[in-house]
Amino acid sequence: GRLSSALDIIRTIRDPEKPNTLEELEVVTESCVEVHEIGEDEYLVIIRFTPTVPHCSLATLIGLCLRIKLQRCLPFRHKLEIYISEGTHSTEEDINKQINDKERVAAAMENPNLREIVEQCVMEPD
Repeated sequence: GRLSSALDIIRTIRDPEKPNTLEELEVVTESCVEVHEIGEDEYLVIIRFTPTVPHCSLATLIGLCLRIKLQRCLPFRHKLEIYISEGTHSTEEDINKQINDKERVAAAMENPNLREIVEQCVMEPD
């Protein structure tokens, strides 16, 4: 179903600093993905992820990876909302704003260093 296709897309994203996937690190789990029908053939996908540490500077980057990969790979029309699980990060509100703001996401992806990291994280494993 739509839920499992969203989960399959994000479970293989790699952590920016570790060789593990987000699923292995329990940054994303099955219960963190919601899919709601919001219109004819259009769905709202909500992801709540849990950074590995509460002050993780990579949280924004992980949020970016989730957004980029889902935007590219989701096989249906969708709106995407990505949040940090409540209470798991010291600056969660700022990060939530940043990863759900189209212009800020676009600006981040124009930064070549950042973009390269994101591309490596979202690359499908061989």
